[in-house]
Amino acid sequence: MAKRPLRKYFNLLSIFLIISFFATSGFGCKLQSQAVKEKTQPITLNYWRVWDDADAFDSVITDYQAVHPNIKINYRKFRYEEYEQELLNAWAEDRGPDIFSIPESWLMEYEPKIQPMPAEISMAYQHVSTGLQKEVTYELKTLPTMTTRQLKDNYPDIVASNLIINNQIYGLPLSLETLVMFYNKDILNNSGIAQPPTTWNAFQDAVQKMARFGTDSKIIQAGTALGTGNNIDRCFDILSVLMMQNGATMADINGSPTFFGGNRDTSKTPGNDALVFYTDFAMPLKSVYTWSSDMPNSLDAFMAGQVGIIFGYNFNLATIKAQAPRLSLGVAPIPQVNSATPKNYANYWIETVSKKSKNPNEAWDFVLFLSQKQELSKYLAVAQRPAPLKSLINSQAEDEFLHAASTQTLTADNWYRGKDAPAAESAFKEMANQYINASTDKEKSSIMSNALYKIIQTMK
Repeated sequence: MAKRPLRKYFNLLSIFLIISFFATSGFGCKLQSQAVKEKTQPITLNYWRVWDDADAFDSVITDYQAVHPNIKINYRKFRYEEYEQELLNAWAEDRGPDIFSIPESWLMEYEPKIQPMPAEISMAYQHVSTGLQKEVTYELKTLPTMTTRQLKDNYPDIVASNLIINNQIYGLPLSLETLVMFYNKDILNNSGIAQPPTTWNAFQDAVQKMARFGTDSKIIQAGTALGTGNNIDRCFDILSVLMMQNGATMADINGSPTFFGGNRDTSKTPGNDALVFYTDFAMPLKSVYTWSSDMPNSLDAFMAGQVGIIFGYNFNLATIKAQAPRLSLGVAPIPQVNSATPKNYANYWIETVSKKSKNPNEAWDFVLFLSQKQELSKYLAVAQRPAPLKSLINSQAEDEFLHAASTQTLTADNWYRGKDAPAAESAFKEMANQYINASTDKEKSSIMSNALYKIIQTMK
């Protein structure tokens, strides 16, 4: 009979010890519903990009996993040269990324491979109470994502123009690159140029002051890298913005390329005038002659101190600083035809979700988390990229290397909406090269029309 009180004592002691363990271990966890259990299953999201090392996302991923500890972000960086083929091979073998980054100009080609942003997402959010007895709880939330109106309100106009297809959002930018002017401060100073040019007339004058020639008329120092096709980085973008600034309508109301601006004669259009302006820098008989097809790649020549001004994007800065650390580098907005109504050119990458992802909602949730102002600021601080959000533009106004690109975002545009961006770019390069080598006006008259035809074929 004495054993029952003793057994009861031990049972009570066991219960007390179990309760004490949870009370003193620092964590407790409420019972989870089946819905919560399903939403907190371990998930790995594979994220593929080109431009940034993993450390650019370390802080953001840590913040995300604080509320979604069941989701692991597996980040992988590729070389640009191998990236597209790796994407295509991986999808063919069903091992592709959930989240991937592509140039905006690839969007129409990749549209069938993209899962558009859903209207809402259901997720489980972890909460850890404060105090001595920490308790982990989960809350299921179904929240709206981003409407097209919110995209238009929060981003420069070009983003909505590019990324909304059939009233759905197909991606979000982490930065908004606009074409900028890189200049060698030493070359400008030695040529008596106090400030980088802000108009194209001033640009032509500056180029003539910076150009240096040998006794055999060989270019020793180029004022700028313009005029040719094959050895100019971003020839397509430069020619496009020159045409746009000059008043060319790059595409008609149906999206078909024109370059005309009211006159159907391609030899007498704003587009053709811009082509003449561009190629003059590679014409030996012109006063602004400063570049040729014999010169090295424009970026390489700039890093070697052989050219005063080139045009590029902030993503080129890492290469310039790494390969030419002693270069006296300056960054400025591009010159304008009409400073009262500036026109700039946007060329940027977007983050989007694969249609083959097994977890598209979670993938989009991470993209949206990354795009929040607070988290995006952390990424931009490490990556040193121009901000895509209107609310962050002013924060970069005084930055030596970011101010030019960020201040241009509100007036940035682009135009190509076909499915083969490399083919369109090749058509522009060929157009410039043919124009330089044409010997008669008759030969020149058909060059732009031929380029238009080739580009239109990529849009069918």
